[in-house]
Order: sequence, then C-alpha cells, then structure tokens
Amino acid sequence: MNNKDSFLKQEQQLLPITWAITLACIITGAITYFINEHTVWLQWSILFHLITGIACSFAIFIFIVIHFRRTLAFRRVRVFISGLIILLIIITFVYSGWYLMLFGQRENQRWLYLAHIISSGLFLVFLAFHLFLHFILLPKRRKNASESLYPSITSNTVKVILVVNVTVQACVLTLTFLYQSSLEPYSDKPQVENYQYPYGEHPFRPSQTESSNKAFIDKNQIGNSHKCIACHEDVSKQWMSSVHKEAASDPSYVTNIKTLVNSKGISATRYCEGCHAPIALLSGELSPGGKHGAISNTMANQEGISCLGCHGINKLVHLKGVASYQFKPKQDYLFAQSDNALLTRLNNLMIRVRPNQHIKDLGKPLFKESKYCSTCHSQFMDKNMNNWGWVKMQDEYGSWLESPFSIQQEENFSDTKVSHCQDCHMPLTTSNDPSANKNGKIRSHNYPAANTFLPILRGDKAQLEQVKAFLQANKLRVSIDKPTRKDSLQTLYAIDEGLRDASEAPYYYYLGEQTNINVIVSNQGVGHNFPGGTIDINQAWLEFVVVDAQGRNIFNSGLIDNNNFVDKNAHFYRSLPVDKKGQLVWKHDLFNRIGESFKRVIKAGESDLVSYSFTIPSWIKSPITLTATLKYRKLNERYARWALKDKYVEIPVVNIAWDSLSIPIKIRQEVEDNKATE
Repeated sequence: MNNKDSFLKQEQQLLPITWAITLACIITGAITYFINEHTVWLQWSILFHLITGIACSFAIFIFIVIHFRRTLAFRRVRVFISGLIILLIIITFVYSGWYLMLFGQRENQRWLYLAHIISSGLFLVFLAFHLFLHFILLPKRRKNASESLYPSITSNTVKVILVVNVTVQACVLTLTFLYQSSLEPYSDKPQVENYQYPYGEHPFRPSQTESSNKAFIDKNQIGNSHKCIACHEDVSKQWMSSVHKEAASDPSYVTNIKTLVNSKGISATRYCEGCHAPIALLSGELSPGGKHGAISNTMANQEGISCLGCHGINKLVHLKGVASYQFKPKQDYLFAQSDNALLTRLNNLMIRVRPNQHIKDLGKPLFKESKYCSTCHSQFMDKNMNNWGWVKMQDEYGSWLESPFSIQQEENFSDTKVSHCQDCHMPLTTSNDPSANKNGKIRSHNYPAANTFLPILRGDKAQLEQVKAFLQANKLRVSIDKPTRKDSLQTLYAIDEGLRDASEAPYYYYLGEQTNINVIVSNQGVGHNFPGGTIDINQAWLEFVVVDAQGRNIFNSGLIDNNNFVDKNAHFYRSLPVDKKGQLVWKHDLFNRIGESFKRVIKAGESDLVSYSFTIPSWIKSPITLTATLKYRKLNERYARWALKDKYVEIPVVNIAWDSLSIPIKIRQEVEDNKATE
C-alpha cells in the first residue's frame, strides 16, 4: 500500500466522525444563535455546542492535515486555493470559538462573536464550493469511472452522522428533563411564620417596594453577591469598599434600627430596610421572630445593598422614594443553585459564552437614568410612621430636577448636556471587566460621595482618599469679597500716576475701624442641594478666621473646640428636625419627626452670602489675613458619640473649599484744612 492509499484510508476512517461532530456543532450553534428564549433546553444545547466545538476543532484539523498530504500533488489550482481559504476560515472560527469559551463575550469585543458567526457560515459556503469545484474540475475519465466522485466518503458516513447527531439531541432532551425535575423551586413565602401585616395587606409597607410576583422573594435571589466576583472582579472590589455594601452594617444605622425596633417593633423597620437591607425586607424577615438587617452574621447585614439589590430592580413604582422600586429576580443559568465548585464554574461558563439573558436581566437601560436613584435617595414620612402626617424629607432627585444640570428648565429637554447622577457618583474608570465599553471603561461602583467615617472604621485608606478628592473637586467655591470704601481722603499730595493703570480700587482698613466682610459660598458643580442626604446628622459649616501679620487672632467663627465640637454660633448648612412638642430630633429617630425648625442649603447653581463684622484692634501688625473655609464632617459630634458608642472614632474634617485675603491696615490721618493753611 502506497502513501496515497494510506492517507485515503485514514481519511475514510476519520471523515464520518469528523463530519458528524462538525454537523452537531453547527446545529447546536445555530440553535443558540437563532433561538433567544432562555430555557433549560437552550442552555444544554449551548453546553453541547461547547463540547462538540472542542471535539470538532481537534478532529477537523487532524482531517485537514491528512487531506492536504493526500491531495498536495494534485494539479487543480482552484480546488487547492479554495481549500486554503477554507483552512483560513476554520482557523478563524476555531480561534474565536476557543477565545469565547475561555474568556466569554465582552462588550468591547463584540466583533469577535460576529467573526465566529460569520466565519462559521462562510465555512459551510466555501466547503460546498470546494466540493463543487472538485466535481467540475474532475477529469472526465474519473467522472465516467465506477469509483466514487468523493473517495473519502464511504457508505458508513451518513449512518455515523445520523447516529451522532440523534444521540446529541437525545442527550440534550434527556438532561433537560432530568435537570428540570431536580430543581427545587425558590420560596415565595416569608421567612417568618405568622408574618404580620400591621400596615395593611401589602407585605412590605411602609416601604414602597413591590415584587414582580406580588409575593416574597427567596433571599438567594437577592443575595449571594460573592457569585458575581468570579466574572466581575473589579466591580466587586469597588462595591466591597462602597457605602452601599455597608448600608446595613453601618454602626450608626444599627443604633437607629434598634431604636426603631424598641419604639415601634420590627415591622416598622420595613420603612428603612427596603433601601438599607432589601434582602431582609423582600425575603419576609421583618416581622416578630425575624432578623432585621442590623443583626450581624445575617446575609442582609453582610451584603447591605447587594449586587442584585440594585441590578434586580425591574422598574420604578413612583419617584417619591422610600425604596419605590419593583424587584424582579433574574432568570437562572444552569447550576445557579449549586454550591459545588465544578458546577459553579460551569454556571459561570454558561453566562460568559451567552450573556444575552444576563444582560437583559441585570443591565437595563433604566440604570443609566437619574430617576433610578430616586428610589432610595428621595424620602418622605407618612402618618403610619410618625402618627402626625405626610412629611417630605431628603430629595436629591427633586433638587437635581430643579438644577441647571438636568436641563429640565430649558425648552430642549433632549439636550445632550444633561448631567446624570451616575456621571458624578459612578464616574467612568478603566477596567478589564466583561461589561467594559469599547474604550475599556466601566461605571465605578465605589460610589464616591460624602461618607468619610465608614472607610475609617474598616481601615480603607484608598476609599477615604477617593471620597476626599470627590469632595474637593472644585464643585463648591468660597470667595471673600474685597472690601470697598465709601469715604475718600483729601490731601494736597500729587496722585500716583501708577493708580491710573490699576484695574480695581485699592482696599484697606484703619486701626479701630468696624469692618463688614462678605463671604460667598457657591454651589457651582454639585448636581443637587448642598449639603445632601442626611443633613440633620451631617455637618457642613463655614469657618472664618482673621489674624494679623504675627498670627495673633483678631476674629474667628466656626472653630472646633478641644472636645471636637464646632462653635455653636458658626454658619451651618443643615436641617434641625423637630417632633410634635417642638423638641429637636437629634438622634435621627425620624419616626418622631413632623417638621423642621431650621434648614439652610445652597441649591445647585446658586450662592450663599455670609457677612462677618469685627473691629480692627489697635495692637495688630499690618496686614491682616482673612481665611474662609467650607468644612464638612460626616456625622456631627453629638450624634456620632451617641450612635457609634464603643465604635466611636474621631471623624476627620474635610476642607471642601477655601479662600484667603490679605488686607493692609493704615493709621487714619486727619484731613487737612486748606482754608487754615491759606
């Protein structure tokens, strides 16, 4: 037997199984491409597409090597060239297939998936063309001979192809049936027996939360954020440092929830937990006998606002806040309920290679809109909580709508200049995440804002520095208005010619003179009121200090004393809520709140004018230096000591913006009497 006959025999042995596996790969691939309904059958088809794809890539290359060695001496150039083209196409779809299997589909590499689909189609086209050329260019003596036109194809080929493909589809159907039969349905019952409904028939009131199934949600459909880390490592690390993750374990929140439970019972915590611990609310824990989110070692406490706590939001109920969202569980991929390491890997693999349903469930267009944030960053209190009546509280979404950044005050509502909440609090950052855009950017899940004490409690210096940088990003400005004089000095001295080129009049003060200085604080870059959020317990104020040339104090306002308390006469930006008796609600026990005795904020795009008055002492050394600093501290000292208890730490003060002005001091001279000199 010569080499030609040996290669032919090898081809005849290999071709049936090669074509059978290739056809199985093509059929399962076509199913995954043309069928969009997310079913167990479809997912098993995807898995078998991967299995047959691996087998196909090895079998087809072995076959090609043998086939080329057998046909290399043939002098049919067009057939040979078409074979080379097929080889290039095979390299393309095999490489793209392996890459997609190992690394998954990525937003910034959609072309690779398209290359896989197109090259697979071209393979079929050029294979048919190659066989056609082989027939057309075959010598007449071969066409008229009794031997087969395609000697590699034996009578056994069709049988093998049918057996393999029927077996593959039978396996898919069998495994689909067995898998569906083994699945345990998620619970739609409350975690607590005899769940109570003190706020009416709605299971989640007084929270405004809804569920898509009009029932409770299994906690495993809201939590288990650790499963997201396998594919979204960068995003998960950012979330781990965020305030969202600490929303339920924040020690100040823990204290307030315990206060609420002691005053109104655990059912009342539903008001808070829809935002701070959606796992506890939606799973039906918030009833006597259950565990609220502030209890340690619970899933609700450890995850706070979990990955699915945000990404599971299906639509908004309304824009008034208090967790006003509808939650809809995502559809599972194969083995989603398993904790087995191998099956978990297979689950992640299925999501990576065909993320269509994953993106549909967890990447909704709603997430890019500012109103999405209104669900928890707007708030009101109703009579069923304060026993008084409806009271509006924080409303970042409403203040954003009124701001210049929303463009809702202009005629053209579709203006591309709109700045959304996400643009500031979820800035684009470079990442290798599968969801990264074509520029390799994702929305940061650190959520930089104004919480400076939680990063300190967990020793997260990087997050603390990021929050400080965010606060000092020139969105707020402080400027000291230069003083202007209404009097003038009359003398016989000649005017300095250099004054003619001055752009502004010189400013100065006299010894013993009463001054009046204006400081302007401008909110030019914050997309909502400043300060925002819980302004009753946060602390923002203006510090104003005047010293002479030797650093001796002349006047001050807003300094911090030795006990870490701010000067009570400082110019604060805050709210002072009161209860029915007019007493200050300083513990953030909002269920006692019925209104405010004082509120000062700076709206977006507006400024606040602050006036200071003091006398220039006779002992100072010229010039005097005026310094105005806008300061911020997350939690005022009184509340921090009460709420943090044994976890109390000295919370840093951040200088958000500042300005300084040096003013010369003169000795007043008597005006000369010209008549007397005459």
